[in-house]
Amino acid sequence: MSGILESINRVIVMYNEYVGGYLLLAMLLPTGIFFAFKFRFLHIRKFWHSFSILAGRYSKKEDHGDVNHFKALTTALSATVGTGNIVGVALAIYLGGPGAIFWMWVTGFFGMMLKLVECTLGLKFRKFNSDGTVSGGPMYYMEYGLKEKLGKHAKTLAMIFASAAILCSLGTGNMAQSNSMTDVLNTSYQIPTWISGLIISGLVLIIIVGGLKRIAEVTSLLVPFMAGIYFIAALIIFVLHIENLGPAFGLIFNYAFTGTAATGGFVGSAFIMTMTMGIRRGLFSNEAGQGSAAMAHSAAKTPYPIREGMVASLEPFIDTMFICTLTALVVIMTGAWESGLQGVSMTVLAFETGLAEINLGYLAPHIISVGLLLFAFSTIIAWSYYGTRAAQYLFGDKAIKPYYYVYGLFVFFGSVWGIDLVWNFVDMVITFMTIPNLIAILLLTPVIKKEIDEYYSKDYKHL
Repeated sequence: MSGILESINRVIVMYNEYVGGYLLLAMLLPTGIFFAFKFRFLHIRKFWHSFSILAGRYSKKEDHGDVNHFKALTTALSATVGTGNIVGVALAIYLGGPGAIFWMWVTGFFGMMLKLVECTLGLKFRKFNSDGTVSGGPMYYMEYGLKEKLGKHAKTLAMIFASAAILCSLGTGNMAQSNSMTDVLNTSYQIPTWISGLIISGLVLIIIVGGLKRIAEVTSLLVPFMAGIYFIAALIIFVLHIENLGPAFGLIFNYAFTGTAATGGFVGSAFIMTMTMGIRRGLFSNEAGQGSAAMAHSAAKTPYPIREGMVASLEPFIDTMFICTLTALVVIMTGAWESGLQGVSMTVLAFETGLAEINLGYLAPHIISVGLLLFAFSTIIAWSYYGTRAAQYLFGDKAIKPYYYVYGLFVFFGSVWGIDLVWNFVDMVITFMTIPNLIAILLLTPVIKKEIDEYYSKDYKHL
């Protein structure tokens, strides 16, 4: 069995290195840059308007949808705020050096615009089911939005995306998360991975069968709580090591365009490795351009698609520009990036070193363990919703229950498989979703322009 898995891993690695990675480089950032200039950096110009919408300033009781703006955002955030913020950032630095963080920031900045576009389209082309619930996402704006341009091929593109979304739900939102959860439980508390894997699988199934409303209730509580704990611990380290903050930024910018020699604990190579690792881990973290968040935001209660697009633009800001940056700076400021460790072990060492000055280093494994468990668990349950919507689109309502059980099974698979295979699989299936989605939103640029022009041509404050 191990031989088969190794062969599969080699094929996946070849795809990631010679096909998928370059496709992302060629399409992801250029598409984000295109929309940012096309709409004159709307995500920055109307940044505070996004917060006003999120706060419910324009919400009305008669608005149709499943959840309010805040719950839609926290559901989507819970899918993005996961192992990418703790493990993914450390892996990016391990493989690409400190300069990879610069490219993670770039991905996050232009990712704000990508989220705005895809989530506006998601709500624009959403449909209401017979039970009153909402279904939306890229497969719907591909099928219905591109029908005139692509004819029957629009449905084909939508089916390709939905199939990729199911695979991605099993990889990005499932196995990568459970793998990191069971790894940290084994490292910190010596709990066998198969035992923790069974427990996590059971808890996931209990929650996801309740549908989006139960998922939204859980994530709206978990996301602020887990982000708060992580922020406080990182802030303490910033204060204790404030003299290293400037040099940490210096390393990030210095190596962003040059890469780093393969010394110390850093695998490293040249500029292309640094850039690729930053973009890959940035995409894994905030999912901008991947289209996944559009499924959650499509359920928001609002008659104006652009409003939910503006709320969605906050995701990469919170996820990548804020939470990922916390991890990166702690890892670099404490020197843990040169330790030779990778993944969660590097992050644990960074927090141990950072808190050692006040004799609280022993708390680091527990802070990281709790943070990672909450981050990853919320991601698993949120991604189950995305996979459910994709399965429903392809096979109808009858596919939902079987999908739940398959999803629970893959939670267990991820908990016992090797970390390299899991993360390589994640990198591969992300491209299967992202490339079709980027093609679709580029073709639908006129639709986006019309939505933006119509909304902002009015006195939107009174809409």
